[in-house]
Formats: sequence, structure tokens, C-alpha cells
Amino acid sequence: MNSEQKPPIPAVTVAVSSNRSGTISVRATDQGMPVEISFERSEYRYGAKALAAEILRLTQRSAIVAKARRRELLAESGMPTELLDKLGLPTRQSAVDELDRMDDEDTGPTSWMRPV
Repeated sequence: MNSEQKPPIPAVTVAVSSNRSGTISVRATDQGMPVEISFERSEYRYGAKALAAEILRLTQRSAIVAKARRRELLAESGMPTELLDKLGLPTRQSAVDELDRMDDEDTGPTSWMRPV
């Protein structure tokens, strides 16, 4: 490979997000399609609805990160900023801001413990 040639841009960009405890992780594309989901068996104890909600949340987080990575790859290949903006690809900082906003809005329970 010539030193001036750039590696090809992948057709799909992916990213992985995990919950705080690391018991659930989702790998998703920049289009928001989950391509790999893994979770520990212990997550079943919270019920299907809670597990599905967490998988969806992590998929959304992964998609945001993957979009920001895609923007960086396309920018490095010479695509103008105006086109990247029209594609709706976030900058690294706007992705961080969106992830922070999602975390602030996360109103899920802070404890899974139930009164006995």
C-alpha cells in the first residue's frame, strides 16, 4: 500500500456500550442496528421489560458513538464538514453532550432491591 493511500472507509461503523456494572453490552452500527448483544444470566432477575429497556438504551448509546466515529473517518478521507453535517453525523463533542443528556434523563431505578 502506497504511503499516500488511505485505508478504505468501512461500509458500517460499530461501537460497543455496556451498563455500569458491565453485565450487559451491546455492539451496534451507526444506523442503530444491534449486531451483538451479551448479558449475564443474573440480568433475568429484573424481568424482560427492564432487560429490553436497557438493551435499547445501550443500542442508542452505541449508535451515537458509532456515528461520531464515522464522521471522523469520513472527515479524515476529505469529506467537507458541510456534508458531514447534512448526513447528521455528530462531532465527538456533540456525541459526548448527547450521551451526557441521555444519562441525565435516565430515570430508571437506582436500586433493583424491592421491599420484602
